[in-house]
Amino acid sequence: MTKSTSNQEAPISKPTPISKPTPISKPTPMKAPPVNQQLNAFDKAMKLFHKREFQGALPAFDEAGKGSDLSIAHAARLHANMCRQRLERESPQLKTSEDNYAFGLALANRRELTGAEKYLLRALQLAPRADHVLYSLALVKGLQGDMQAAAGYLAQAIEIQPSNRSTARTDPDFHELLRQQPIREIVF
Repeated sequence: MTKSTSNQEAPISKPTPISKPTPISKPTPMKAPPVNQQLNAFDKAMKLFHKREFQGALPAFDEAGKGSDLSIAHAARLHANMCRQRLERESPQLKTSEDNYAFGLALANRRELTGAEKYLLRALQLAPRADHVLYSLALVKGLQGDMQAAAGYLAQAIEIQPSNRSTARTDPDFHELLRQQPIREIVF
C-alpha cells in the first residue's frame, strides 16, 4: 500500500491589524482655589482652632487643604485630622438633662461657646423648665454676642425662678453683659 502525501501546506492567515489604543484621558483636576482664598480659609480655621471650636474649624481646614499652595494644604490637612481626633474624643454619650447641662457648663467655662450651646440646648429639650439651664444659655448667648437671645433665655429663667434676677446682678460672668440694654432691662 502506498500512501499518498500531499505537499500542500495549510494556508497562513493574515494577522489582524492591531488598532492603536485609545489614549486615556487624564482626569480633569478640580480647580484649586486661588492662594489668597486658601490662605484666608486657613487663617479663619486657625482662629477657630485656637478657640477650640473644632467643629467650625474643620470645614475651613478642608477647604484650605484643596488649595494650590502645597505647604498650606499640608498644614491644613494635618490640622483637619487633629480636629477630627479631638471631636471624636469630646463626644460623650450624655443621656440626662443634668449630664448635658454639666458638660455644657464645663465647655462654657473653657469658652467653647458653640459646644456649650449645643449641650445646653439638649439639656433644655430634656428639661424645658430648668431655670439653671436657661440661665446658663443666657450667659452663653450673651458671650456669643446675641443679646436678644440672651435676654429671652434670662427672662424665662427669672420667670421660673425670680431669684435668678439677683443672681445675674452679682454674677461676675454677667458683669459685662449687664451693660447691654436688653439684659439691663430685665435685671434692673
